[in-house]
Amino acid sequence: MRIALAQINVTVGDLPGNAARIVAAAREALAQGAVLLVTPELSLCGYPPEDLLLRPAFVAACQLQLQQLATELAALPIAVVVGLPLPLPHAAPARERSVQSAPCLNGAALLQGGVVRAQYAKRELPNYQVFDERRYFVSGRDAGQGACVFEVAGRRFGLLICEDAWFDEPALAAKAAGAQELLVINASPFHMGKPAEREARMAQTARRAGLPLSFAHLVGGQDEVVFDGASFALDAGGTLVARAPMWAEHLLLLDDGVGSVAALPEPEAQVWGALVTGVRDYLGKSGFPGALIGLSGGIDSALVLAVAVDALGADKVRAVMMPSPYTADISWIDARDMADGLGVRYDEIRIDGLFEGFRGSLAPLFENRPFDTTEENLQARIRGTLLMALSNKFGSLVLTTGNKSEMATGYCTLYGDMAGGFAVIKDVAKTLVFRLARWRNAQAGRELIPLRIIERPPSAELRPDQKDEDSLPPYAVLDAILQRYMEEDASVEQLLAEGFDKAQVEQVTRLIKISEYKRRQAPIGIRITHRSFGRDWRYPITNRFRA
Repeated sequence: MRIALAQINVTVGDLPGNAARIVAAAREALAQGAVLLVTPELSLCGYPPEDLLLRPAFVAACQLQLQQLATELAALPIAVVVGLPLPLPHAAPARERSVQSAPCLNGAALLQGGVVRAQYAKRELPNYQVFDERRYFVSGRDAGQGACVFEVAGRRFGLLICEDAWFDEPALAAKAAGAQELLVINASPFHMGKPAEREARMAQTARRAGLPLSFAHLVGGQDEVVFDGASFALDAGGTLVARAPMWAEHLLLLDDGVGSVAALPEPEAQVWGALVTGVRDYLGKSGFPGALIGLSGGIDSALVLAVAVDALGADKVRAVMMPSPYTADISWIDARDMADGLGVRYDEIRIDGLFEGFRGSLAPLFENRPFDTTEENLQARIRGTLLMALSNKFGSLVLTTGNKSEMATGYCTLYGDMAGGFAVIKDVAKTLVFRLARWRNAQAGRELIPLRIIERPPSAELRPDQKDEDSLPPYAVLDAILQRYMEEDASVEQLLAEGFDKAQVEQVTRLIKISEYKRRQAPIGIRITHRSFGRDWRYPITNRFRA
């Protein structure tokens, strides 16, 4: 018996387009001899739909699209599992401005012969990290829905949706209802280490239920989250017997539960795939014609440029160098060389005159006060203004170049280098930036990113002889504190007990606290850790607690 897992890249809200993708996958699966096609969680509407789910018209449109999809698939002798929001079986309480109830179920439907043969509602609703499903969905358990087991070609399949499979009860309920195999449809956002973590947990589920398990996963980017694919299958003992590649649409064919096994890439390759996918899909799905990057000659903008070219192609990327009086010659030379090497359009706009014009206009108001961060930030804001002007004129989206270490500590300029539409490396710590640059060069077999850019001490070049570490601890120390304090919620006392320097801990944690107002105004960016400065970080700006 052959079944197919459709690892597809859908777009939130594009119901006709997503349906067309499902039909195309069904035709391909049928041509390959499959009798059952399994698509990812909420494949019909895209994941996560967020507050679209609060609009009755959206949920109703999903039901209409499901019926149209069933009709279109009617002539194909293949059963298809589709994910979509399902209306509650009973009328929900009236929705008012101050009272909002979850309006629907996170569901799945089995389509065959032009009709909906079976339906299932997700029982376990995640409400942590980037998930807030309890805002939108009622648990199938609370709605009185039970297990869903259906038969195709003489085999009985138990259907689960993502989080269900992280708990024992839904799988055991499916087994008790007669399931011989578990099908899990998923939209599980990527973070570093997630693919291996996912497989290990599903292996436990398969072993505890004593059933084979097939995991159909989404691929592609949706705003700040990315989905890595890597759909897989396990036997009843939890042994991996099939795996689809990461970061690509793919039809994983399983013959009696067994198929081809793609290797999991090394960690740097996984992160690079996440960044490329995030940029490609954010710009592509949003309709931007290309990307615009302020190139400084430093490693962060160099890395963003390399990602953008891999994601979009050199013809859709434009780099602009904007030297100030404090820009070193090697910075613009390295920037020009890298742009030439990648084949992107490169422009230079000197900002010396603009900078002096600003200083002259402000001089009477500044009352002969000394040069400080005010003048430093003026340079960044001039650059941000020029980039946004080019963006307005040509329609390209400005990609910002700040990394996670800078976002954490506020080492960035509001309305300056933070000006733009998408923050590519917002969740990439500085130490990882260096690793990725070296990794990408190794893959290219040449200095795609000039070695001098990688080896130079990082600097904003906003004053003479400026170095990042004049204002911050060494990045290796900063990033270690950041990981423990921000990502893992360690306290100051725990950090000190672990041997971190007290002054450095106090400095970093203080900067994280006072920089929240900046981060709230930053563009969204690609999430690659299990906790980013995005939808999974919700700290009050006005806040006197620090520990």
